Amino acid sequence: MKSKTVVVPADGAELPGDLVVPQSARAVVLFAHGSGSSRHSPRNRAVAATLREAGLGTLLIDLLTEEEERRDVVTAEHRFDIALLGRRLVAALEWLGAEPGTRGLPVILFGASTGAAAALRAAAERPDRVLTVVSRGGRPDLAGDDALIAVRAPVLLVVGGRDGEVLRLNEEAARRLRAAHTLRVIPGATHLFEEPGALEEVAATVREWCEEMLGAAPPQ
Repeated sequence: MKSKTVVVPADGAELPGDLVVPQSARAVVLFAHGSGSSRHSPRNRAVAATLREAGLGTLLIDLLTEEEERRDVVTAEHRFDIALLGRRLVAALEWLGAEPGTRGLPVILFGASTGAAAALRAAAERPDRVLTVVSRGGRPDLAGDDALIAVRAPVLLVVGGRDGEVLRLNEEAARRLRAAHTLRVIPGATHLFEEPGALEEVAATVREWCEEMLGAAPPQ
């Protein structure tokens, strides 16, 4: 398993990331964290570890520079700029397509919170590069109707059963999706899936979904 810190050029910025690619990886999962989080998110890292056990590579990147993060803490001007975050994910998709260790691998987009909206926008813009989109406690509604309608990759929406408002927003966004999609509700879980066993159930659900998508995908 190869692990390294990388720098992804995107939208005039340089974004640090952590790339881990198992030997004979079958796909790579590009993580888009939510507002106020980073590539060090313990929840995303826990899910990433489970996916690597299934033979998938993972790339966790910061979607904002350190300077932007510092400014955003005060102004919150970037965390809901879905267009900006989406462009940066598209740049990361292109980077993965050129990187020797990931070139030619199918890409799975995994977004949490606002990162889910950015992932859907990136999938809408690069339908040829995305195998599937996964949202964990996400805000797919923030992607906008134009992106939701344009997404072609299958979408998995994972929401906590006690995360009432986000569940409602996911149900509404799902009705606007034209791509195949599934809404999975984790019983008893709140927004951050902090309850015992909740995050493990998320990781198992995502792993099963990715296995299914890879099994259905045509040979590369």
